Amino acid sequence: MSFALKKDPLARLKGQDFLSLLDWSPDEVSELLKLTQNVKKNKEAWLEQAPLKGKGIAMIFDKPSTRTRVSFEAAVHGLGGFTLQLRQDELQLGRGESVEDTARILSGYVDAVVIRTFSHEMVEQLAEAASIPVINALTDRFHPCQAVADAFTLFEQKGKCSGVKLAYIGDGNNVLHSLMMVSALTGMHLSVSTPAGYEPDTAIWQKAEEIARSTGGTLSFHSDPASAVKEADAVYTDVWASMGQEEEKELRAEVFAGYQVNEQLMAQAKNDAVFMHCLPAYRGLEVTEAVIDGPASVVFRQAENRLHAQKALLIALLGNA
Repeated sequence: MSFALKKDPLARLKGQDFLSLLDWSPDEVSELLKLTQNVKKNKEAWLEQAPLKGKGIAMIFDKPSTRTRVSFEAAVHGLGGFTLQLRQDELQLGRGESVEDTARILSGYVDAVVIRTFSHEMVEQLAEAASIPVINALTDRFHPCQAVADAFTLFEQKGKCSGVKLAYIGDGNNVLHSLMMVSALTGMHLSVSTPAGYEPDTAIWQKAEEIARSTGGTLSFHSDPASAVKEADAVYTDVWASMGQEEEKELRAEVFAGYQVNEQLMAQAKNDAVFMHCLPAYRGLEVTEAVIDGPASVVFRQAENRLHAQKALLIALLGNA
């Protein structure tokens, strides 16, 4: 069974990098969500079609990972490809070989690179020098693969993205940056509340606002979490101290104390609001056990959807015609 489209609306993306959602169009994101739905529904048919047959994906992971690494490996294998797991300390990159030389070498061996690291600028360098697609599996600036899975989860839960109100409570980090972009591209109403000094990047916020004006979406900022959550369709949070910020954990626990997603905060949202978290979660800090393990929580479906969304992304960027 083949799902090849007569006129592929994602054709522009073939062979391209996926570093963020900054240069994606609303139509392309919409089509990617539809493809994700197709992939999730027709797992065995896509396995049989094997759009990545014979293709190798190098995976460079400099940060710990459960969901991203396992879901990408499973996605590649589920589409007929194979992966090579690499770490900087296993590559000459870890001994001083340039990012550019590493990119050129890998371009001759594999068909794409999936990288999870700290510096977004380093990933941009890698992509600039490589002749194969580079996929950002998380940097300190963006987490676009997570955002696509998040949008798909909301699409499943609410039947649409356009017009949905998503409240984000917590740190203005890489997850929020990508949520801002995907919300704007899909016409969502994103309501954000962070402590002073922990706001998202102003330039990314302005870019998201610009996109939202063309899709009917909005972005709003609230100092009070309850105001941000009021009448929300979904409430989202993330860890208060991301990887690389462990030394700030105690300080952040004090600063973010009023930004915990608990039953009282969820009560400000709509009665059928769902709770989202990119995981891992720390119960008793950014979210209470009653919320994350309660009936409104969709965090494990959200995590599963990483697999389906990344399959769709791989098909769009690399799939055989």
